[in-house]
Amino acid sequence: MTSLSLGVVGNCAISALIDPEARVVWYCLPRPDGDPVFHALVDGETREQQRGHWSIELDGSVRSEQQYVGNTTVLLTRLFDAAGNALEITDFAPRFEARERIYRPLMLVRRIRPITGKPRIRVRLRPSYAYGRSTPERTHGSNHIRYVGPQPTMRLSTNAPIAFVLDETSFLLEEPLSFLLGPDEALAEGIESTARAYQEKTERYWKEWVRRLTLPLEWQEAVIRAALTLKLCTFEETGAILAAITTSIPEHHGSSRNWDYRYCWLRDAFFVVRALNSLSEVDTMERYLRYLANLVTGAGRGHLQPVYGVGLEHNLYEREAGDLAGYRGMGPVRIGNQAFEHFQHDVYGNVVLASAQAFFDLRLLRPGTLADFERLERVGEQAYAVHLLPDAGMWELRTRARVHTSSVLMCWAACDRLAKIATHLHLDVKAALWQERADEIRHAIETKAWNAGLNSYAESFGGDDVEAGLLLMAEVGYSAPGDPRFRSTVEAIERRLKRGHHLFRYVAADDFGVPQTAFNICTFWHIDALIRVGRKAEARELFEHTLTWRNRVGLLSEDIDPKTHELWGNYPQTYSLVGIINAATRLSKRWEEMI
Repeated sequence: MTSLSLGVVGNCAISALIDPEARVVWYCLPRPDGDPVFHALVDGETREQQRGHWSIELDGSVRSEQQYVGNTTVLLTRLFDAAGNALEITDFAPRFEARERIYRPLMLVRRIRPITGKPRIRVRLRPSYAYGRSTPERTHGSNHIRYVGPQPTMRLSTNAPIAFVLDETSFLLEEPLSFLLGPDEALAEGIESTARAYQEKTERYWKEWVRRLTLPLEWQEAVIRAALTLKLCTFEETGAILAAITTSIPEHHGSSRNWDYRYCWLRDAFFVVRALNSLSEVDTMERYLRYLANLVTGAGRGHLQPVYGVGLEHNLYEREAGDLAGYRGMGPVRIGNQAFEHFQHDVYGNVVLASAQAFFDLRLLRPGTLADFERLERVGEQAYAVHLLPDAGMWELRTRARVHTSSVLMCWAACDRLAKIATHLHLDVKAALWQERADEIRHAIETKAWNAGLNSYAESFGGDDVEAGLLLMAEVGYSAPGDPRFRSTVEAIERRLKRGHHLFRYVAADDFGVPQTAFNICTFWHIDALIRVGRKAEARELFEHTLTWRNRVGLLSEDIDPKTHELWGNYPQTYSLVGIINAATRLSKRWEEMI
């Protein structure tokens, strides 16, 4: 049965998901939000039902192993049959420095070698175009196959027998073989030598990238894998950061909560930038700030959408891909996301928070300037203007608007950080103005969001329930860890939203009924809150539990079933990976304590 036990490969231009049997089940072109030429992940429940995949099958396979080459994004899958034959498949997307730039072609490389015995294999390369509506025509030469259709033509270059690949014929694997699927261009060098060189250079690139990270002493393997995967969720050309690589993985069985997450949510991107910055990886932030500068400059009267396309697209009209059955047959498969039409006022705080470090960090190639500050002030003006207006909230409720406390909180954060930046730039009049506005918003939160009966901040002004976003009050600096109101809010959230070791984002019915799965990032926010209120031993124990929820390659999706621990929701979810990094860095013992 299809599951989210999937390896991820990519190069910050394209991404692919590979299942435990070495099938490429998800791969979009020409960008991560493009047409999935391999889409088996969302095309039926069983392998027999699924189209759109690239399989390298071992006859009689009985088990598999999957892992990454250490500190890289190069994925290894080993397949074993009952007779003792075995093979290893190496998957990656090339990424390395060449000619004073990063070379990241739209290419997947698959290398196969026998491990023991004489394994018999079958290669099934079955791309489709237009979200499953079109099958490409094939032409071929002595060492290549071309797949011609509505998308730009793809070329497979291989030293495997072309006839066997075309006819999906089973054959003995007697020597290493390589497959390079990319643009319709002939390779400049030999197939095997090119694949080998690309692998060596790609492994070297990622190992050097990891080497530059500032890591916590404990849980390094988990942090490294999370950081590498967050990097793969960036679209380097524009600086955008994807919320996830997939679309339409439901939040739970039969929920119809199937959304397209292959876009840049400004909220999610802020948390990614913040997590990678904590590991001293600031390149992602610098590229993302250029993306933000383009958005803010083109924002007209100041309104910002919560989500944009990776190429700065504003209109992400939602439609359904009727030719795809959905994950385990649970459609619909959606393209686009209606959230672009929403008013979500927390977005203004997320933009300012993501940008603030640029004014203080001397490492950056382009530090924040007075012009940058003035551009951010437009964002702050909008935050101040809308902070008392109803919105869809950070959980993107589609049919209900309220004055959500977490949205007002982020409007406060926008004004608060602008005051701090102005002070740093010696703009005293500006600093006083933004501090006055931050204080005004704080007063509104304290008088309208506090619910004495709950002994907690409420999820909305005048509300009588809680939601997990309130835990961010300490994260963004609104509440001091010792603040009794924050402490009692944490306790109220635990009473209302905690299920075992998991924390739901909310439990009240929404547009689609009562939530049935926990939102992984909320559990990590809970961990952070426990640390801040001095319950560090509880936080450490909870974090150890969360690490056991990861799949076989160390990754998490958006949601999890609190009873079975099965992963649900889009994958890999940047929010969840951010949680791993934040918890590890804040809980880890210090280096000087151990060495």
